[in-house]
Amino acid sequence: MTLLPITYAPSPDPGPNQWAVFLFSCLIACLFGALSACDAHKTRDEGPKVLTLRLKWLFNASTAGELWALDKGGFERRGLQVALSEGGVEHNAIKEIELGRAQFGIASADQILQAAGKGADIVVLAQIFQANPLQWIYDETRFTVRDVSDLKGRCIGITYGGNDEAIFSALMERYGITDQDVRLYAVHYDYSPFWKGEVDLWPIYRNVEGVVLAEKIRANGGRAGFFDPGSAGISFVANSLITSRTFYETQDEKVRAFTEAVIEGWQEAMAPQNLDAAVEIVRLRDPETRPGLIAEQISATRPLVAPPGRSVGTIDKEAWKETARILADHGLLDREPDLTRLLAGPPP
Repeated sequence: MTLLPITYAPSPDPGPNQWAVFLFSCLIACLFGALSACDAHKTRDEGPKVLTLRLKWLFNASTAGELWALDKGGFERRGLQVALSEGGVEHNAIKEIELGRAQFGIASADQILQAAGKGADIVVLAQIFQANPLQWIYDETRFTVRDVSDLKGRCIGITYGGNDEAIFSALMERYGITDQDVRLYAVHYDYSPFWKGEVDLWPIYRNVEGVVLAEKIRANGGRAGFFDPGSAGISFVANSLITSRTFYETQDEKVRAFTEAVIEGWQEAMAPQNLDAAVEIVRLRDPETRPGLIAEQISATRPLVAPPGRSVGTIDKEAWKETARILADHGLLDREPDLTRLLAGPPP
């Protein structure tokens, strides 16, 4: 706020009126000074000192990039103090951002689209997974799935209400597969129907859960095979980095620096020459998983996050459109959000 100059030249013997003018001028000057101080304080409001990133799930190979950015100083070099918090059923990243408990979050595309459809003003900064890790595992010594037609006659595990239900329904619709062609089985946390052969294909996250189950299949004398709906043309986006619209617009430098650090973290964690270091970083937070298994999980994560010809963090807008369409077709999206506004990427 600009202060207007106040000129006053007291006479040798000022009268009562002149004293009144002088005192009034002082009062105005003090008022302007106080307002200016308020403005200055507002300018110095730089937001929280420590930025919190709420992950989608627990620490494991799927969080290697964020862990690398933290442990290798990617945030610190950009002047950011960052705390990583595990996610889970009780810790939804979008809710945490809306409540002001976190400034950044990792959430799946269906979570983001559904929340935005209900009015959540959030922004996608980077798409972590370029390919969805959700696939179906089976024992290849029993049968082989070369294409979608090989699914006919099989019992398919489905998590009703989960991403895999929407993805498989889209697959059935695209390829004209009916309920008479396959048998669907409602899966829960008990894998025994799969091990007993009652369910032929089981939904898993290829890079983490899939590695563990594949090892068990090998131990039982089998050979793991995977059916990837992406290979059949179903594009369904997975984990992405988000923040709130308010933080995006008021803290653009921090948002830009934070996004750069996360992308750099994933680039370096996925580099084959950094495998041992990435394993050690994940193992510190996931000590119950053997280093050899973590190495397999990171190797399985690499083609999902950093496939050849794609830059880490690239937002695939066409895949987002298809994801929104699949959700809408299955009644899982109240209102399709403005994707141009939602998929803004880091501030320019």
